[in-house]
Amino acid sequence: MDRPGFTASLVAGGVAGVSVDLILFPLDTIKTRLQSPQGFNKAGGFHGIYAGVPSAAIGSFPNAAAFFITYDYVKWFLRTDSSSHLMPVKHMLAASAGEVIPFSLVQFPLWESLKALWSWRQDHVVESWQSAVCGAFAGGFAAVVTTPLDVAKTRIMLAKARSSTAGGNVLSALHGVWRTQGLPGLFAGVFPRMAAISLGGFIFLGAYDQTHSMLLELGRESP
Repeated sequence: MDRPGFTASLVAGGVAGVSVDLILFPLDTIKTRLQSPQGFNKAGGFHGIYAGVPSAAIGSFPNAAAFFITYDYVKWFLRTDSSSHLMPVKHMLAASAGEVIPFSLVQFPLWESLKALWSWRQDHVVESWQSAVCGAFAGGFAAVVTTPLDVAKTRIMLAKARSSTAGGNVLSALHGVWRTQGLPGLFAGVFPRMAAISLGGFIFLGAYDQTHSMLLELGRESP
């Protein structure tokens, strides 16, 4: 595996982060309000779903850039043969180094595995649009399996001060949702979350792959 280009990873990651935030920020707002214990309408409904988009987009550039620089360099540092059974472990370590959340630990190894499978089936490296499709599937799957954790995070953020949920205990928040709303409560907002993150994975990872490939190609052509 060639050493990753620092500038290519930085710029491509930033472009990917801004692209996905500009498009998907409103859907994330809707998802959060669906998970609110107040109910969707009392939490604001569809009012002001675009509020905060510019600041989120500006903040996403350095965050996404830092993630992909870390992700690409950790992958390169831990490089193994592409047929090795340790490849998913390498991708999990790279993702966790870039951003320590369960979602990334599911999405990125699955994304890399789907790309590797597609490349093997067609006997050449996937194109950017194919990488985007793999990102959509990986993001959708990761979104579903981590929805209970997202519900718990939302409940903790929206909890009243000095309440038991406001203490930040994820297991306690999950137990409270299970006790009052059962399984449907733990997966509240799963469909808009899955749709939004699938689309986000398509845009985020597709934009990253396309920009990264383009910048590396320009670098090779420069004298």
